Amino acid sequence: MTHQHPSLRGASAAWLELGLALLIAVPASAQKPDDRVVADRIARVEANLLPSVRVQGRDYKPAGISDRMRYYGVPAVSVAVIHDGEFEWARAYGWADVEARRPATTSTLFQAASMSKPLAATAALHLVQSGVLALDEDVNRKLTSWKVLTHGFGAQHPVTLRGLLTHTAGLTVNGFPGYEEGERIPTVVQVLSGEPPANTGPVRVDLEPGSTWRYSGGGTTVMQLLLSDVTGQPFPELMRARVLEPLGMHASTYRQPLPVDRHGDAATGYRAGLRPIRGHFHTYPEMAAAGLWTTPSDLARWILGVQEAFAGGSQRVISRETAAAMLTPGLGGWGLGPAMEGAGDSLRFSHGGANAGFRGTFLGFTNRGDGVVVMTNSDSGGTIATEIVQAVAREYGWTGLAPHHIVPVSLPPETLSRLAGRYATAGARPTEVSIRIDGGVPIFVAPDSSAVELVPTGEDSFALASSGTPLRVERDAAGSVVALVVGTVRLERLP
Repeated sequence: MTHQHPSLRGASAAWLELGLALLIAVPASAQKPDDRVVADRIARVEANLLPSVRVQGRDYKPAGISDRMRYYGVPAVSVAVIHDGEFEWARAYGWADVEARRPATTSTLFQAASMSKPLAATAALHLVQSGVLALDEDVNRKLTSWKVLTHGFGAQHPVTLRGLLTHTAGLTVNGFPGYEEGERIPTVVQVLSGEPPANTGPVRVDLEPGSTWRYSGGGTTVMQLLLSDVTGQPFPELMRARVLEPLGMHASTYRQPLPVDRHGDAATGYRAGLRPIRGHFHTYPEMAAAGLWTTPSDLARWILGVQEAFAGGSQRVISRETAAAMLTPGLGGWGLGPAMEGAGDSLRFSHGGANAGFRGTFLGFTNRGDGVVVMTNSDSGGTIATEIVQAVAREYGWTGLAPHHIVPVSLPPETLSRLAGRYATAGARPTEVSIRIDGGVPIFVAPDSSAVELVPTGEDSFALASSGTPLRVERDAAGSVVALVVGTVRLERLP
């Protein structure tokens, strides 16, 4: 049984009528000669979306993309698909800007968020194969504008470019919230030092480099400064010259803030409940980690470039040997830039992205020329992006992308009622969430106000129904709930 997504309660009826009544589908200019075959594939993908996370025992019926956009409250979705080593099709749906009634097209720019990272890694690897950088050299030897502070770590294992690319350098700062319109924008050095007006803490080593995998946007920002220091170029310019232009990604840019003359090309970002980001979108001086503006079609060109290099074909940016190193899984299942998943014919490189008001994902297969990119302009867009990826996978017969199943258990109402309350992370900038009980169902309310069902999987364990993310309950000696652990993040109960 399908229930209305809690975040849509009270959503704008006008948007639902106007935005999705005018569902925009814009074909890409490059399609295979047999357009009828491609059109049929597209139609089947559009009509057959299913939840990527499913609760065992519940029935799920395929839904159309417009229905799922309405269900999640996502104004715009843009998709590009690669098949057999060629760019096969692209489509865009909904509104780039709801209030202005500006439709999304395949040329609409979206923030790539963390999908910016593997492209920045490509530039770093280009400099490695050119002899400008070395993967296993202490980055402090080449950094001139700022130095990594190791605080006693790294005597035997220094912070290296390999560590930055694979998130194994032991560096702090997971991600970045960006800066609203009107806020002061820090320099990269201020971001790394945690100095005002930076809104994140300093990037420091607090784990022995090479000892463990821990995602660090801070580490990617160190790499950004490293690339600018060794080339003497502003980061957007070096990315344009070394990656974007050689791969034909002419619509894309790492410039932050986005130039005013490009604002008309860009989607507005939306919070849960269809609330537009003030000023339309945030600015990210952490360009390598989160600053790319692009389209799914342009990101597909990067995927094709990597696949072609790996196969020994065109090597416009990186060589076959460099591509092979990039796509070799290491600690934490991470390559030199992208995440690596699967094995054999299902081995694939991928990355997701989450900026304020934007969500997206891409994947490309390592040993064959298939892939997909999905971008959205909503904090609620991550789930539909995964659903589209899986619908494309089913249509094209890709393996290794099965849905995740949650096995539920039944808990008494009094056990569930004890969960209700507010919880927050520790530290100077706490993140707050809450749990409420709605008709006997626990509902997890995230910091962006989006709400999702919590499915009990044990007496003190749950899973978020939309993503499968585990949630564990911590109790004191008296049995009272004192904290939650969501994924790896601990939140203490507030009074």
